[in-house]
Amino acid sequence: MLNLRLYMLQRLTALLMAPLGIGHLAVMIYAIQGGLSAAEILSRTQGSVAWFMFYGVFVLAVSIHGAIGVRVVLHEWGGMKGALLDGATWLLGAGLLWLGARAVWAVTFS
Repeated sequence: MLNLRLYMLQRLTALLMAPLGIGHLAVMIYAIQGGLSAAEILSRTQGSVAWFMFYGVFVLAVSIHGAIGVRVVLHEWGGMKGALLDGATWLLGAGLLWLGARAVWAVTFS
């Protein structure tokens, strides 16, 4: 049952990541083609709750999606099982979330 839940959760995060990834790429292309510098881009994102929410949801989805994907690889290719597999999955997911959240905070509120 856990495998089915993780499978469905990974698919749901993929559904979130697809439009957010496309939106991120579209904004980056628009900004670069518009000649904006990194400083100008950051000045527009500072204090923006909308950008915080956009990238916060993106980071959360990526963290969950990536941790589940690596879990599958560790199990199928590495033979990892049980508590070690669970711990590695949680550690990776928490690490990705921590790093991503710090980046989102830096871009929007620092």
